[in-house]
Amino acid sequence: MAALNFCCCSNLSPLPNLTTATTSLSHHQNPHSLTASSPLASCSAPQGTQFRSNLSSICESFSKASVLALVSASLVFASNPALAFKGGGPYGAEVTRGQDLTGKDFSGKTLIKQDFKTSILRQANFKGAKLLGASFFDADLTGADLSDADLRGADFSLANVTKVNLSNANLEGALTTGNTSFKGSIITGADFTDVPLRDDQRELLCKVADGTNPVTGNETRETLLCK
Repeated sequence: MAALNFCCCSNLSPLPNLTTATTSLSHHQNPHSLTASSPLASCSAPQGTQFRSNLSSICESFSKASVLALVSASLVFASNPALAFKGGGPYGAEVTRGQDLTGKDFSGKTLIKQDFKTSILRQANFKGAKLLGASFFDADLTGADLSDADLRGADFSLANVTKVNLSNANLEGALTTGNTSFKGSIITGADFTDVPLRDDQRELLCKVADGTNPVTGNETRETLLCK
C-alpha cells in the first residue's frame, strides 16, 4: 500500500527542459563554469522522459497487483461463507446459525455450545447427541428427533419445539423463555428438572408425561412438578 500511495502521489508535472535551463544559466554565469562533471551538463531531456516512463510502468504494475489481491480475497469469502462467519461450536467450520438444516443428521455428535440460533431444523436428527449449552434460540425444530440427547443448559427460548421426539432426553436447566411451544412432542422419560416452563406448557406436558429418565433416574412427571 505504501508503494501504491507513492505512485498516486508521483503524478508530477513534467521535468523542465534541461537544455533550456542550461542555456538560461549561461546568460548569468561564466560559460566556462559548466564543466563535464556538472549535473546539468550530464542530464538531458530524453533521460528525464525515460525516468518518467519507467516510474509510470512501475506504478501501473503496483496498481494492478493491488486490485487483483482485493478481487481474489473477495472471491474467496464469497465462495466459502464459513470463512466470513462461523456458526460456533465444534462442528467443524460449517455454519449452523441462521441456516436451513432441514433433515440434517447430527445423531451421536458432540455439539457442546453449538450455535443453531434462528435455524430451520425440521425433521433434523439429534438422537443421542451431546448438546450441552447449545443454542436453539428462535429455531424451528418441528418434527426433529432429540431422543436420548444431552440437552442440559440448552437454550430453547422462542423456539418451535412442536412434535419433537424428546424421549429419554435430559433437559436439566434448559431455557424456555418466551413463546416456546412443546405442543405434540413426545416426552416419555425426559428430564425437565429446573426448566422454567410457562404454566400453559407445563399443563400441556403433564397431560402426556410418563416414564423415567435412564440417565438421571428421575421420573418425568416429578421433574415437571405435575400435580
